[in-house]
Amino acid sequence: MTQAEREPDDVLWLSAEQQRHWRAVILGTARLTEALSRQLERDAGLSLSEYEILVRLSEAADRTLRMSELAAAVVHSRSRLTHAVGRLEQRGLVARRPCPEDRRGVNCVMTDEGYAVLEAAAPGHVREVRAQLVDRLTDEEFRALGAAMAKVAPDAEPGA
Repeated sequence: MTQAEREPDDVLWLSAEQQRHWRAVILGTARLTEALSRQLERDAGLSLSEYEILVRLSEAADRTLRMSELAAAVVHSRSRLTHAVGRLEQRGLVARRPCPEDRRGVNCVMTDEGYAVLEAAAPGHVREVRAQLVDRLTDEEFRALGAAMAKVAPDAEPGA
């Protein structure tokens, strides 16, 4: 039976408590994302997505990732990643290069200027992450949140 064929009685509705928690997750995530985005735009001229792309490149060998790997790492469609990388490329923060191992592949390479922009943006971003999330939770709550999200995103890198 497909989802569309199911009767409403087959739906395992959320309890009132589960609904409260679910809404807190949705609202909390939206507010956190908004606050982090606002801070990065204001202080560094970067979107949260662009910042995450630079972070991933900074952690990669030779500050280089294949576009398909980068898209998977930042959970973007290839189209969305292409637009974000295009904006970063126009600013001289990254460059696209042919993949030497595969002519069809394209690598995204962080430039020295991109690394400098990331280094300048990181302290303010970390302060905002602390103010909006980390320092509002106990260590136990933060660990529990991380453990819960690791179940939602099991492919996330340990310690990321």
